[in-house]
Amino acid sequence: MTYHSMCIANITKKHLFRTPSILAIFLTVTLFSQGLLFAQKKQQRPNVIFIYADDVGYGDLSSYGATKISTPSIDRIGKEGVRFTNAHTTSATCTPSRFGLLTGKYPWRQKGTGVLPGDASLIIPTDRLTLAKVFQNAGYKTASVGKWHLGLGEKNKQINWNEPITKGPNETGFDYAYFFPATSDRVPTVFIENQNVQGLDKSDPIAVDYSKKIGNEPTGLENPELLKLPASPNHGHNNTIVNGIGRIGWMTGGKQTRWTDEEIAHVFLSKAEQFMEENQKNPFFLYFSLNDIHVPRMPSSQFKGKSQMGLRGDVILQMDWTVGEILKKLDELKLTENTLIIFSSDNGPVLDDGYADKAVELAQGHKPAGVLRGGKYSAFEGGSRVPWLARWPQAIKPGTVSDALICQIDLLASFAHYFQQKMEVDDAPDSFNTMDAILGKSKIGRPYLIKQGGALSITRENWKYIEPREGKAIQELTNTETGNNASPQLYDLSKDLGEKTNLATEYPAKVKAMAGELAKIREAERSR
Repeated sequence: MTYHSMCIANITKKHLFRTPSILAIFLTVTLFSQGLLFAQKKQQRPNVIFIYADDVGYGDLSSYGATKISTPSIDRIGKEGVRFTNAHTTSATCTPSRFGLLTGKYPWRQKGTGVLPGDASLIIPTDRLTLAKVFQNAGYKTASVGKWHLGLGEKNKQINWNEPITKGPNETGFDYAYFFPATSDRVPTVFIENQNVQGLDKSDPIAVDYSKKIGNEPTGLENPELLKLPASPNHGHNNTIVNGIGRIGWMTGGKQTRWTDEEIAHVFLSKAEQFMEENQKNPFFLYFSLNDIHVPRMPSSQFKGKSQMGLRGDVILQMDWTVGEILKKLDELKLTENTLIIFSSDNGPVLDDGYADKAVELAQGHKPAGVLRGGKYSAFEGGSRVPWLARWPQAIKPGTVSDALICQIDLLASFAHYFQQKMEVDDAPDSFNTMDAILGKSKIGRPYLIKQGGALSITRENWKYIEPREGKAIQELTNTETGNNASPQLYDLSKDLGEKTNLATEYPAKVKAMAGELAKIREAERSR
């Protein structure tokens, strides 16, 4: 018993039943103290982990209907929290989706936000509020671990990979960063910690070029006999060979810096766990961007051949295992109760995306987009409606399923509001506060959403309008329906989630109204 407790006990024994006023004061103080402690515990700021998967479709998880593969660890997040059925990225490809997530701005409002080469300059303004800076301003430690793909260095200035790179994740709000620059099918195939390429040997300097071949290293085009994973024709994966795999772009030097694809998932996991361990006594925000499902799909030996669905199935199992390890680490550190963990994807799925890994042949009836039409690169729902599961035991009711319209672009405004931070007028111009929906407390999310899949579309309530756009209806390289159509498209998603019946000619007034709303928001340069 503490000295304070002993004093209260002595006072109670001597005076509790003699003096009613003292009894009343004692009970009032006690109840107030307990209530204050409860309120403080209830209002404690949560750790936040956002797990951003790559190319995971609406039908790729067993909790979203997949039957040919099982994802128990990811499913666990939804069982112990909330699973969303109407959650979205801003775009049907990775770079713009990540830009929207971190800036709260529709990527189509800024030039140069398409899928970036590995030597692109940083596209996130360093003088504006970002999602990471919201957490920094709230006193959190922040980290970005995994795929970056938002550019590095000064605008229009060639990156010197052999010196510290002065603009990147750190300058956009992350205290710590461990990442690779673009995608795993693009050079340079190196890990960067904060501003420095890891394992760099100055006597073997790195050079990168996307316009012409440099050096005399073997390439997929000239030396296909050296490939352990053949490339499909015309995708561009036939330049410099690294770890037996042809890449997009040419690279020389940096021999000891180059990664081994089979180890990427384990390397990123170890860095994420290390950050969690080092900051277990501080509130932290971890942006954990997985690589697994993106090509080239090259699982570790632990998962190779385990799915019976080829390499794409194997890396889904590897991804689920990684999420399970993060959940175990939270349990181990006793951080589970007060951690909000979110799992989502940067865009919809693609099977054949440039390597001959037999993803199509071995899918065995698996439908990666589920009931949705299209996939990665598409204006249809399969391009941007993605899995989204969230768990926070102190705030989210287990087993919740929500059809609220939410988008990753809203995380910035939602957390800024949660932390009672003021946003300047030019900050996050398209981000809405939807925190109640994100926590499964409200079925009402954002009022409408504009998405980018080549053509722009706008969804309001159950209606979706896709603007007219010239171009091929099918992208031959990936066999994906693009959503391109010279005529307007209108779908009632409440009755036709697969977007099979175009109702534009039946509802011309609705088409006109939604086209006008889309044009107005586009011209306004902001939507909040």
